Amino acid sequence: MAFDKLKKMLGDTESEETYVDEESFYTIEENKEKSKEPNNQMILVEPRAYSESQTIADHLKTKNTVVVNLKRVTEAQAKRIIDFLTGTLYAIGGDLQQIGPGIYLCTPKNVTVQGKISADDEKSKKGEDEIDW
Repeated sequence: MAFDKLKKMLGDTESEETYVDEESFYTIEENKEKSKEPNNQMILVEPRAYSESQTIADHLKTKNTVVVNLKRVTEAQAKRIIDFLTGTLYAIGGDLQQIGPGIYLCTPKNVTVQGKISADDEKSKKGEDEIDW
């Protein structure tokens, strides 16, 4: 049935042999529909350049949660990446939270984060047993 429709669209020529497997055709269509659904994955990313921020934004657009570690980029690049991701998250209704020094949690609007991690920057409160990250 689908093969006949495809032959009509492409023109029915005897010299060209065209074969379309109906099962694979429907599998491709199903995969396109699945790609629009949220994958509910958490992706960990350590960008080394600002140019990788678009890849992170693509993950967010497909409704995946992304943890971004900015320790491998310069401070200026980290600021640009955060600015880009903040704009992306605003556009998709997501959220950005700092979960550690240079580590950020980016969540699309279909993910709810409960609780907060407080940043204790005061070195005077540190005990001798605590580690300085």
